[in-house]
Amino acid sequence: MSNSDQIQRVLFDELDIRGVLVGLETSYQQALEKHNYPKVIRRVLGEMMAAASVLAANLKFEGRLILQAQGEGDVTLLMAECNHNQELRAIARFEGELPEEARFIDLLEKGRMAITIDPLKGQRYQGVVPLEGDTLGQCLEAYFGQSEQLPTQMHFCADDERAAGFLLQVLPAEGTAEEDWGRISHLASTLKDEELLELDNQTLLYRLFHEENCRLFEADTIQFRCDCSRERSLNTLKFMTKEELQGILDEQGNIDVACQFCSEQYHFDQADLDYLFSDSSGAPGSDSVH
Repeated sequence: MSNSDQIQRVLFDELDIRGVLVGLETSYQQALEKHNYPKVIRRVLGEMMAAASVLAANLKFEGRLILQAQGEGDVTLLMAECNHNQELRAIARFEGELPEEARFIDLLEKGRMAITIDPLKGQRYQGVVPLEGDTLGQCLEAYFGQSEQLPTQMHFCADDERAAGFLLQVLPAEGTAEEDWGRISHLASTLKDEELLELDNQTLLYRLFHEENCRLFEADTIQFRCDCSRERSLNTLKFMTKEELQGILDEQGNIDVACQFCSEQYHFDQADLDYLFSDSSGAPGSDSVH
């Protein structure tokens, strides 16, 4: 698949409609390879990663977009992140036996969805809505209908090897958007999962919109990358008291922290604990976090 690990914007000439196409393969596999997820979790996390990618394509600043779906049943969390450099990571939390095949909505009992915009500079923003729809795409369409009043169509799919996504959305501009949207969204609704996964983007656009003037922007590469670090992992220990941490250290000889996204292991000793709780005025620089 020639558009693997790439994201491309779609331009409809003379229409107030935009599109984004994404295909994931190596990045999808790398994000999940250190987790023994069942098939159904792999599939929905692939869809979440594709969704986070197309949504983050609109970021106009340095930062990340975090897409979360939470439920009160066996699956408690599905989360995918994508930043302005098109770097992806994802995680799931669940318990018990899960069915091999299940709709997105069936996995998340009493579910809700959150989209968080987390800029490197400026205020963090989060929008939360109940899950409305059977698929991830339908739930996100409802989210944008409620929060931004922008007609949106989304299609996400994944198998054992690949994940893919397609977003169409009316631009907030004056024009014939309503009439155009009816035509374009109807054509897009005929898209099949296997076409989205297997066709290259140029062929897919021709298949859907060969009577429209639309073209692809140059593709951007997407990759899996976790931005965890020793310093960040050490700082997570601040949620515990010094006495609690000292007890672990005395009993085990060190404190181990594993990144939930990439499973990287970080080990901390007495010097790290002393540094963590030292006064900032006398604390050594970050280089001392060894």
